Amino acid sequence: MDCVFCKIIAGEIPSKKLYEDDMVYAFYDIEPAAPVHFLVVPKEHVLESCAQVQEEHAALIGHIFHVIAQLARQLDLAGGYRVVTNCGADAGQTVQHLHFHVLGGGPLGAMA
Repeated sequence: MDCVFCKIIAGEIPSKKLYEDDMVYAFYDIEPAAPVHFLVVPKEHVLESCAQVQEEHAALIGHIFHVIAQLARQLDLAGGYRVVTNCGADAGQTVQHLHFHVLGGGPLGAMA
């Protein structure tokens, strides 16, 4: 598979790892859009985007959000943070591997 996130998880492409367990991998974005900007991705390439989420993925999605909350506390994002997932080309999704951006560390602009 020619997926950049799969290559990052496999260690074929370097990343600044923030967290890893048996289900997810979290790393800092190489082009941050906020003072704190990291991604959380499932380690297994089971979904291309949130458009494919089914009931069977509930435990994985719940775990992802648990990890996001844990990392937000660890990084002192008490003032607030944003969780974004782009779903499809029209939304700006460029990597076809389910992933969540977490942005914080200061005031964020309004979303359209």
